[in-house]
Amino acid sequence: MACTLPFGLLLLTVLAAPSQGSRQGPASRLRYSRFLDPSNAVFLRWDFDLEAEIITFELQVRTAGWVGLGITNRYTMVGSDLVVGGVLPEGNVYFSDQHLADEHTLEKDGSQDAELLGLTEDAVYTTMRFSRPFRSCDPHDQDITSDTMRVLAAYGPDDTLQLDRERMFVKSIFLLQIFHPDDLDVPENTIIHDLEITDFLIPEDDTTYACTFLPLPIVSEKHHIYRFEPRLLDHNETLVHHILLYACGNASILPTGISDCYGADPAFSLCSQVIVGWAVGGTSYQFPDDVGISIGMPSDPQWVRLEIHYSNFHNLPGLYDTSGIRMYYSAQLRKHDMGVLQLGFLTFPIHFIPPGAESFRSYGLCKTEKFQEMNGAPVPDLQVFGYLLHTHLAGRALKAVQYRNRAQLQTICKDDSYDFSLQETRDLPHRVEIKPGDELLVECQYETLDRDSLTFGGPSTVNEMCLIFLFYYPRNNISSCQGYPDIISVAHELGEEVSDSMEGAMAMNNVEWSPESIRVAEKACKEVQQTVIIKTIDEIVENMTGWIPEIIPTPRGPCLESWGGKVEPQDETPAGFRAAAPMPLSASGTATLSHIPLAALLFGQGAFSWLLATLQAGV
Repeated sequence: MACTLPFGLLLLTVLAAPSQGSRQGPASRLRYSRFLDPSNAVFLRWDFDLEAEIITFELQVRTAGWVGLGITNRYTMVGSDLVVGGVLPEGNVYFSDQHLADEHTLEKDGSQDAELLGLTEDAVYTTMRFSRPFRSCDPHDQDITSDTMRVLAAYGPDDTLQLDRERMFVKSIFLLQIFHPDDLDVPENTIIHDLEITDFLIPEDDTTYACTFLPLPIVSEKHHIYRFEPRLLDHNETLVHHILLYACGNASILPTGISDCYGADPAFSLCSQVIVGWAVGGTSYQFPDDVGISIGMPSDPQWVRLEIHYSNFHNLPGLYDTSGIRMYYSAQLRKHDMGVLQLGFLTFPIHFIPPGAESFRSYGLCKTEKFQEMNGAPVPDLQVFGYLLHTHLAGRALKAVQYRNRAQLQTICKDDSYDFSLQETRDLPHRVEIKPGDELLVECQYETLDRDSLTFGGPSTVNEMCLIFLFYYPRNNISSCQGYPDIISVAHELGEEVSDSMEGAMAMNNVEWSPESIRVAEKACKEVQQTVIIKTIDEIVENMTGWIPEIIPTPRGPCLESWGGKVEPQDETPAGFRAAAPMPLSASGTATLSHIPLAALLFGQGAFSWLLATLQAGV
């Protein structure tokens, strides 16, 4: 629906300088760019100053009318900010910082926090360039953060400011990308190597995990892999959900062919140390200039397990696929050999999420005190430089928090606006050091208002996961460190009498889910003892126990006041983007709880699929 607004009230600030064919303000190169609409008529460029916390946008639209750009949220456009501008027929420009008072009405902000840098119109395009602070003092301005941002673009065919759904577009973008590939070194004598499954007939099932084992490039001396990208066929719909490469221990006895990763043959689930990961919405990724994946040395893996998750929701027959990972490597060595540490909630049906939950949080604990013992050699401090976040469709937010000596140090990485359709490897603005003995906690937040049955942890897209992959150096042999709560105690808190873990998971189907029981379940899952499972590249597994610490929120940074702006009471004493002072962890009792046997965790012979089917059926 379109709604015409009073011209005099909405075109607002008219600048007397003619702009036809000219540009106001700086025209420096903006490193990042993206089309925001399916027809490629709306093009966005942007860049930012991380220290000054200022971002610059340039919006170019195929129109002779007004254009607008802002930030919205997942659920509604009401409250979205929108900076609008255009060029009048006589050549004067107008520009204003506004917000959506409702779905059809724009209102001028009391504080004008966007600075116009240029507005031009030619025979094809209207182009608007402006800058704004990451966080202004105007409550009508959405913050620019390191979360996924939902960028809103709108435009009109003329200078009558009019909102029309057909000319409004929202796209999820990670705006604060630290490195642009063009800014990174490209080594000389680069070699390309593809690891892929070829002409694979995708089963007529909603979920398929296809695995095969492939050799890494054979080289006579050490090389570094410095970049990877997905190799995807263009289908009519998204079929490939994720692609993972797992490094295999050199003593592993590996099967041949292609099979279900987690089906009847447990050998196809061997190798658990992730070295490269791609998921829906991701693109290529190049490591920082001082790190790479080492190949060619005796201690380096020689084989990998290639895992491709297909989601054929419409059960389409006769679909063949060739997908995988393309690697770029070179003999031009980098300073550090990198590794990947997998954290989170062990992917297992003990992970449950109630239906009808506006918010439900799950936790996975990692304790690093046994890393050195399991590694078989001293473990240097880990220097974390990047991360990949992963949940399925119910996921709304994730974070990894670091603790040392029972005090919270910092949030390593997070996304409070997670979007399943935009999963990509991201760089940290500053490298994070993890010392042996530190604890790492992953928190995942879910929303299931559209579901009327339990969601269990599992491999299907309609199941759930709670995973964070940390990219670090120097590499060690630890592949994963994940946790899960004592489900027997959780069931008892919900009034269910159970005696073993399997019975505890199945008992969740008996609970009458309401806001109150959802709250009780979330609290119980957080307060009971966790079992921590640590695994190495050689499939050595150790169990530990621990308790979930409290997460102390990080204070918001200071807002930047502009003319006409007002400082809100909570912003009068800016705290900055720094972690709160260390506080002691909370303990949640001392009882010794029973744990799931390791054999039950490994699921061999298809038990994983059987258990999920049983739980979903409510047997």
